Amino acid sequence: MIYVVSDLHGYPLEKFKKLLQKAEFSDDDFLYILGDVIDRNGDGGVEMLCWLLEQPNVQLILGNHEAMLLSCSFVFDEITDESIDKIDAKDLSILSTYTRNGGDVTLNHLKSLSPETLAEIFDYLRDTPVYEALTVGEKDFILVHAGFDNFNADKKLSEYTAHDLIWARPRLNKEYFNDIITVFGHTPTLCYGAEHKGKIIKTKTWIDIDVGVSAGNEPILLRLDDFKEFRLQ
Repeated sequence: MIYVVSDLHGYPLEKFKKLLQKAEFSDDDFLYILGDVIDRNGDGGVEMLCWLLEQPNVQLILGNHEAMLLSCSFVFDEITDESIDKIDAKDLSILSTYTRNGGDVTLNHLKSLSPETLAEIFDYLRDTPVYEALTVGEKDFILVHAGFDNFNADKKLSEYTAHDLIWARPRLNKEYFNDIITVFGHTPTLCYGAEHKGKIIKTKTWIDIDVGVSAGNEPILLRLDDFKEFRLQ
């Protein structure tokens, strides 16, 4: 069975494990997390990142928050006169933007890790894909963090930039591929109307699974084999 979830934003790992248990997730199943496990709440998702390092059947898809963290990796460089001189106004602006978007809690908790674990996490994030194409049963899917900016059905996936895939904000009437279901998060479903609060949205060509965990809603685990939804409450 193939499962997807998105935008956990510091959701407690132990609660997430209970959600997996409720879905009877096993070693024979596979889970894709469509970006943004970090920032905003709790420990900023640091425990989740450490857990991901050890999971052979769980794959993170890069989200804009992971991308912002990677752009701030200089924060963890050894402090020397040379490293200080390398930090410029652009770096400070990037760091300021990240912390304003909830990255401060993640940075603070990352500082408590050993240099070895910290290096593992950054290596893992650098190797994290920006999309995954797969077939489940007879249905084809593209899994991505945010959808597609500059979408063209004739464009190859490799021709999209990372920015196109992690910062998109599709309108409710936007249509993607006719023969492929695109699954993404990033835009909380509440943004499409109060009637969608805490719910997954399914349109003709795409599914938005960001149900607003960062705002206090419980995540929904979606099984792609039969579109069954799982939540703790």
